Amino acid sequence: MRRALAAMVLAAVALAGGARAEPRHGLSAFGDLKYPPGFAHFDYVNPDAPKGGRMVTVGTSGLTSFDSLNPFILKGDPADGLDMLFDSLMTRARDEPDAVYGLIARWADVARDGKSVTFALRREARFADGAPVTAKDVCNSFALLKTKGHPSYRVSLRDVSACTVLAPDRVRYDFSGPNVRDLPRIVGLLPVLPKAWYDRHDFTRASLKAPPGSGPYRIGAFRQGSFITYERRKDYWGKDLAVNRGRWNFGEIKFVYYRERITELEALKAGDIDLREEFTSRDWARAYDIPAVHEGRLIKGVLPDGRPSGAQGFFFNLRRKKFADPRTREAFNLAYDFQWANANLFYHLYKRTESVFENSPLKATGRPAPEELKLLAPWRGKLPAAAFGPVWRPPVSDGSGQDRRLLRKAHDLLAAAGWKRRGKWLTNAKGEIFKVEFLMYSPAFERVIAPYVRNLKLLGVQASMRLVDSAQYQRRLKSFDFDMTTQRFVFPITPGAGLRAHFGARAADMAGSYNIAGLKSEAVDGLIDALIAARSRQELIHAGRALDRALRAHIFWVPHWYKASHTIVWWDKFARPAIKPAYARGVLDTWWYDTARAARLKAAK
Repeated sequence: MRRALAAMVLAAVALAGGARAEPRHGLSAFGDLKYPPGFAHFDYVNPDAPKGGRMVTVGTSGLTSFDSLNPFILKGDPADGLDMLFDSLMTRARDEPDAVYGLIARWADVARDGKSVTFALRREARFADGAPVTAKDVCNSFALLKTKGHPSYRVSLRDVSACTVLAPDRVRYDFSGPNVRDLPRIVGLLPVLPKAWYDRHDFTRASLKAPPGSGPYRIGAFRQGSFITYERRKDYWGKDLAVNRGRWNFGEIKFVYYRERITELEALKAGDIDLREEFTSRDWARAYDIPAVHEGRLIKGVLPDGRPSGAQGFFFNLRRKKFADPRTREAFNLAYDFQWANANLFYHLYKRTESVFENSPLKATGRPAPEELKLLAPWRGKLPAAAFGPVWRPPVSDGSGQDRRLLRKAHDLLAAAGWKRRGKWLTNAKGEIFKVEFLMYSPAFERVIAPYVRNLKLLGVQASMRLVDSAQYQRRLKSFDFDMTTQRFVFPITPGAGLRAHFGARAADMAGSYNIAGLKSEAVDGLIDALIAARSRQELIHAGRALDRALRAHIFWVPHWYKASHTIVWWDKFARPAIKPAYARGVLDTWWYDTARAARLKAAK
């Protein structure tokens, strides 16, 4: 009788979140899933890959040091690879646009009205200290991330109103507002942290002590700012799940930190590190003309990347009055000669970035389609006129490095914006010289920025470069203490609420937010909402293109370049699956150490 009564109470609590749909082993934005219930493994893995061996590499975060093992807060510079410590309720399939499948969760049940989602946890899920992963851990993690976590969490979880423990292995999230399409997947991908540990430790501290995670690795040896090692957990509870089969094969993964890219490169050649992604086109073209490459011991590989290539460029800090006039920002775009840089610095390796959704169906082209105009129409008068005509594109120069036609046009735009030439420099009505500082942390970018600085000086802008160390760079970035700086953001092929963190008005003045430029636009906010509310992929594409037009019309950056591939160099001691995941690099979680290759390599040396 008690069991029956308890079951009735549990059912009533669950139904409070809205009529239930059907429990599913996976979720996607529009309901489509590639993998059926009971699938054996992802197609892009080798399910029989051997376990063991070591991978020594460098991170891709851009940091040259670290001082924290807490990646969830604004304070500190977290080490690379910490995501390998923490499992989530669900995990991404990297060969689908946005599908997620059960990890800690056995299934997910989204209410028919979309206003809630219920997860059933696997009872075998364990943290590294042996404690079970429970619904209390899930809800406590949500509370910490939403109230005390990095601004990106607070923004993306804005419309998640509650997390309720229904049973030790059952949890429900409730949503508010109309735009709930992506929220089940967003909460499903949140890291699950041990409540018992955070009951004794301050979540808001940038600590060098990490909690016990429930993921495939634990932290081994490390030295702050120098290196960090992750050891594969032989007792990992989820190693035999379909979503993990053939993954997380390395016995040890070590990230090493170097102050400069040239030092990284020399460490690779010397065999101190095993694998490195090359981000400098000059080095990719010239630095690997060495015997090890010619003999096939050191491999240069190009891995295709089906993900959107993202938004990389020189971002204006719109919080500074000097950049308030869009004509000023247009002039800065005219002064940057990509065609010259691509030929003389990049060995024609790149294409010009034009869109925040570059290499994606969401990139706008030409004039807006009727469906795009319908979304843009309510914001007429609150958007630049360029949003309603041919989409804004960065200028194309003659490749000379100092295109007189473009520089003359830039000069006229600056004059129209109120900047007058007095002697060598432009000044405003108060007589203040137009000074612009490019904030940077790597000397590798000096050769890129220097020609741009020369052109700006020709226009009368007192431009300069400021090189600071990685820690100072992060502090200044988080407090928006810069004029212009280089950043790159990559959005998923099905973007959603995360766009608010990058372009939403609420995030503009939130310290540490990803809205680097400080863009504030009611129209942009509205178009982001329309994208989040899209009910089909075609609606998503129309909404994305409308948003792209609005963003590009604001001219908040000077776009850089992209390539739809990863250029990677590694010593021939690893093997990889026959199929690469379309939307991920896939190195750390799908490659494996090949003992035969490693033996041959050692003998050849």
